[in-house]
Amino acid sequence: MSLDNFCVCDGDLSQDLLHRYRQGTAIAVDTETMGLLPSRDRLCLVQLCDEAGYVTVVRIQRGQSQAPNLQTLLEMSDIEKIFHFARFDVAMLQHHLGITTQPIFCTKIASKLARTYTSSHGLKGLVLELEGVELDKRAQSSDWGNAANLSDEQLSYAANDVRYLISLKRTLTQMLQREERWQLAQACFAAIPVFVALDLLQYSQIFEH
Repeated sequence: MSLDNFCVCDGDLSQDLLHRYRQGTAIAVDTETMGLLPSRDRLCLVQLCDEAGYVTVVRIQRGQSQAPNLQTLLEMSDIEKIFHFARFDVAMLQHHLGITTQPIFCTKIASKLARTYTSSHGLKGLVLELEGVELDKRAQSSDWGNAANLSDEQLSYAANDVRYLISLKRTLTQMLQREERWQLAQACFAAIPVFVALDLLQYSQIFEH
């Protein structure tokens, strides 16, 4: 499946797509998995979106442990990777593909620091308030492991999970700077790899009394 601003590829980015995404300074990233435990549940899709709105969905094969072009892109120090709940996606990418993602911006952390007037920090509510768009989340809990036969509804859901992240990042950054919380946010983003390492070793409540 390929459209003007959307494509699906198997296993890894092509060289042409790697070249395209390397031209920007930021890229939105998301994953779809079979569950929430990296040690048990496999990585099925990796979605990318650049500043021009071009979305790529990479189908990860069962048992696949490498994606060299994807790794090159996600480890480039001069391209910011924007996630919603980065802690989970970064852990999945590291555990299954050996990718050490950096640098990182997390719209969920940014929302919790900036939007203290609400307890709603999910992507759907965030996009609705800041972008005026209501996301269709009906395909959220579905069989992503059947990657060769994903429905149009599933592909649309996967694409929308990254399509608005760069715009959200800009708005949230402005809010954080206005409220004098930008430096705190940057410190939180820098700490994400530490929490990922703890999660992958199955530590919990390490900072509790």
